[in-house]
Order: sequence, then structure tokens, then C-alpha cells
Amino acid sequence: MTALDLFSPYRPWLAGHPLNRDWLNAQVAAAGIRTGSGEPLRFVTPGITEGYEERAWRRGEVDTRLNNWHDAFNALVWLRFPQAKAVINRRHWHSLDARRARGETGRGPLRDALTQFDECGVIVACAEPSLWQDLRAHRWRRLFAERRDEVAAAMEFIVFGHASLDALQAPFVGLCGKALCFDVEPDWLALDATTRWADLDARLAQRLAETELTPRDLQALPLLGIPGVVAENSDPVYYDDQRQFRPRRQVSAC
Repeated sequence: MTALDLFSPYRPWLAGHPLNRDWLNAQVAAAGIRTGSGEPLRFVTPGITEGYEERAWRRGEVDTRLNNWHDAFNALVWLRFPQAKAVINRRHWHSLDARRARGETGRGPLRDALTQFDECGVIVACAEPSLWQDLRAHRWRRLFAERRDEVAAAMEFIVFGHASLDALQAPFVGLCGKALCFDVEPDWLALDATTRWADLDARLAQRLAETELTPRDLQALPLLGIPGVVAENSDPVYYDDQRQFRPRRQVSAC
């Protein structure tokens, strides 16, 4: 199996471009991308008067530091998945505004889940439900070693979280994403990549808009276990390392 490039959705913008704010702003302006309130998206110098999500909602301004890969990947995810990113911003703001009106402190489970997915999310497109069932059950060796060919034929893994993309530049043992699964038909996986990713953007935006997501809805996914991401995972023994591939926690019956 050849190496799997988890950066592939973002390669069109990574290939020889400066990734500075002016260039990024030109890309989002050309694409007509807007934040959750409908304001035109702009990447700007970080401010101190408003929080990140509030500034994006009120002004369309997304804090973006210079020479910072974490923020640059955030911008690239906006370019690839603009509908989902706008919904994340809208739901953050509405939840924040509602909690303020009720006099509540803290972020609440919805905002916690949105933040986790925004930072570390992985979109999994799956044409064989039993593969996702193995993943949810943490049957890592069965899934990624014994069913490796099935995974290659019936699953696609797209890293959405910009913190995870940044970490994948220097991957470390235990690097873990937070996954949501979308059922697809087998012939969907034969579509061209741009069409698949645009479809997933729309599907993800709809789910995030309609679901009261909590952190428990996000599935842990060891990124270095995805077949082909690192050469070492071609050996089934790789999946016996519980630093990365932990068994599912058992819940005691009442």
C-alpha cells in the first residue's frame, strides 16, 4: 500500500503558495466565503476586544497569526469546507448568546463538541457499516490489519481539524482525531475527489446544524493507525501498542 496523504484535500493551496493573509484573503474573496452570520470572511490580525467566534460572527473577521501553521491550516479548512465552518461559527455564537442571556457560565457540551471537531475532527466516509462498527468498538487490529483491504476499498478519512493537520507535520505516538461517520454508496468513492469533498462539506454542515452534538458523539481515531499513513502500520503487531490503540472502555451495568 502506498503512503496515504492526509493533507491531500489542501494540496492545491499548499503547493508553492505563500499562505500569508493577503493571499488567503484573495482566495476566500474569490470563492465568496462567508462566516456564520453571512459576513464576508476575512483573515485578520488577532484582536483582544472580542472572542474568536464572536468576532467572526459580528465582523466576518477570523484571527490569523503570521507564520503560524495552526492558523494557516484553519484558513485552508475554511477554503475546503466553507459550509461546515460557517455552521460551526453560527452554532457557537447562538449557543454563546443564549447562555449569556440565561446568565449561565461555561461553554456547555455543544460548544465543547464543536471546538473538539473544529480542532481535531476527522470526516469518515464509509460504504461498509461493519467497518465503522469495528472502529467504534476499538477493534483496531481487526479493522486496520485484518480488514485492511476492505478499509482501503470502502472508507475515506479526511482530516478536518486544523490542530490535527498542524500536528501531522511532526506526528507523534498517540496522535488522535475525533471522527464523525457518513454513510456513502460504494460508487460514491469512485467520484472525483473535489466532488466528494464538496458533498461531505454539505453533509457535515447539515449534521452540525441539526444535531445537538456532545463530545460523546465524537469517535476517537488514532490517526497513525489509518492504513498507509505511516510505513510501520503495515505490520499487524503495530496495532498491539496500547499507547495508541486502547481497548474500548467497559461500562459497568447498574
